[in-house]
Amino acid sequence: MRRASVLTAAAALVTFAGTASAHPKLVSASPAANATVAKPAHIELRFSEKLMPTFSKADLTMAAMPGMAAMKMASTATLSSDGQTLVITPKTSLPSGRYSVAWHVVSTDTHKVAGTYAFAVK
Repeated sequence: MRRASVLTAAAALVTFAGTASAHPKLVSASPAANATVAKPAHIELRFSEKLMPTFSKADLTMAAMPGMAAMKMASTATLSSDGQTLVITPKTSLPSGRYSVAWHVVSTDTHKVAGTYAFAVK
């Protein structure tokens, strides 16, 4: 009887540990990482879990070029209606150049993750 209880508890621990330790993962990005695209109207980051809008943000930065320092681009980051997609909308059209997106999100189970990726505009 004791062995069955221990096995049941171990099975429950393995099952719930996987669920409890899940973190949101970036599933897709548009534009994709390292892509060269026409001027995008917005950037979409889709995650594996629902996000908390208050704590999920992103910064868009144009990379430094000869004679010009890196420049943070004015933009807004909002959560789409699916709750899993962070949409970054630049305030103005993006000029040609290389850009980085630095994001940090918090899922509804309060796990925080962050990351960066880059793309280029023709």
